[in-house]
Amino acid sequence: MKKLFPTQEIGSLAKPAWLIKGLRGLPLLEEDLRELDMWAKKLGIQWYEEIKQLLIKRSITEKKLRDFAALFNIKFFEKAGLDFVYDGEARRIEMYEYPVRHINGIKILDWVRSFDNKYYRKGACIDKPKLENFYHLEEFKFVKNNTNRGVKIPITGPYTLADWSFNEYYESRLVDKIKDFRERKKVAKQEFVFDLAKEIVRPNIVALVKAGAKWIQIDEPAATTHPDEISLFIDAFNETVRGIDCKFSVHICYSDYSLLYPELLELKADHLAFEYANRKNYDDLKLFKEYGDKREIGLGVLDVHSDEIETPELVKERLIYAYNLLEENEIYANPDCGLRTRNLEVSFKKLSNLVKGAQLARESLS
Repeated sequence: MKKLFPTQEIGSLAKPAWLIKGLRGLPLLEEDLRELDMWAKKLGIQWYEEIKQLLIKRSITEKKLRDFAALFNIKFFEKAGLDFVYDGEARRIEMYEYPVRHINGIKILDWVRSFDNKYYRKGACIDKPKLENFYHLEEFKFVKNNTNRGVKIPITGPYTLADWSFNEYYESRLVDKIKDFRERKKVAKQEFVFDLAKEIVRPNIVALVKAGAKWIQIDEPAATTHPDEISLFIDAFNETVRGIDCKFSVHICYSDYSLLYPELLELKADHLAFEYANRKNYDDLKLFKEYGDKREIGLGVLDVHSDEIETPELVKERLIYAYNLLEENEIYANPDCGLRTRNLEVSFKKLSNLVKGAQLARESLS
């Protein structure tokens, strides 16, 4: 019998000061070291003293520090009690910039601002994209070898990679062929998205599955940015996963999810992870019932933009509401999104209460 309300992360955790400063070769303050001491002991990482001394001496290699940060985040998720974990994106700069740095044909430009005053460097496509290497393979193998929990890998999808990039190459190729500006941009974007799907994201997925990946989450925060392009997002997703034997989920941020239907029924995903807690409104769940969508639901029950700690009882209420509304859908419990904008203390309390609330919900139905 399947476990009711399995718990999962969605992606990122905040990068603590000891990691950021260590990567930059900067001296650590006493408070940075105290934070490292406190969390390493809480998470049961016995050999962290070696890392601490290397950080103090500013002699640690990037690989050793990234490995430790990944293990730290795995243990963080495990200690909170999650059923499915990853490494908190410890090796990634950011969900957009990290992958495009591994793509020939995209030139990295200047900084742009994302939510909560976080920044990433935007890219411009100046040639047909070509994959430099399988940029999630090493991190997946590390997680697989360092946890006995379920593993789910978050990766950025082709539509978002294209939507967040300047599209110089594809548009310039069509200047003489398509005179109408809007039509030219439309066709150029379609070509860009599908080349990213076929030449970049799909090969990464194939490599991950060959290495043992069983569940891959494709992040598409831009999916509803342009409502007239919903079909493009869906077609590119389907091309990305076509014929690959793996469980696929899609995570779509803060959106009017009604924009996705009925086209979303054609998406070749097994699991839909949507965000509800930030709005404190779960009415969009009725879309699943209205359209007869019986796929798994990743239910966002934690607001990642607030330091308010949701109680286990509140998590339980949200899960039970979804369960009573959608008895035919398997429901997972998760934060709305990654927790990179919350500090570790807040994130841990939120995730711990997520796990406790899911258990309360199971008990209420037993």
